[in-house]
Amino acid sequence: MEANKISIVVVSGTLERLQMAAMMASVAAVSGNNVHVFLSMNAMPYFVKGDATPAPVEGPFGTLMAGKNIPPFRTLFEQAVELGDARINPCSMALDVMGIDGQALQPYLGEPMGLTKFLRDARDAQVWTF
Repeated sequence: MEANKISIVVVSGTLERLQMAAMMASVAAVSGNNVHVFLSMNAMPYFVKGDATPAPVEGPFGTLMAGKNIPPFRTLFEQAVELGDARINPCSMALDVMGIDGQALQPYLGEPMGLTKFLRDARDAQVWTF
């Protein structure tokens, strides 16, 4: 079976959306799919080295997840890269707006990338947005 290309755009900073994007990326990657995640806007601060800020919940399900044995979204994104065929690139514009460089981000993230390149890479892929 041929691997699918799955591109995931993550711009939200809410727990439920970050969690779902991370679950999709990790499950798809370990299932043999080629996964490309593009992090931007409100999602970016959660991937700065040393940041452990909890993401705010969006609704009741986010509250229900607290205290359950659910792997955190940061761990799932890292596992997608380590255990499967996933790459995660931060948005270069978002980094410029935040005033940080790629060296300040988690080491499992790839090089900063512009939206134009990401869209070109995603032209043959399923695209999901969170």
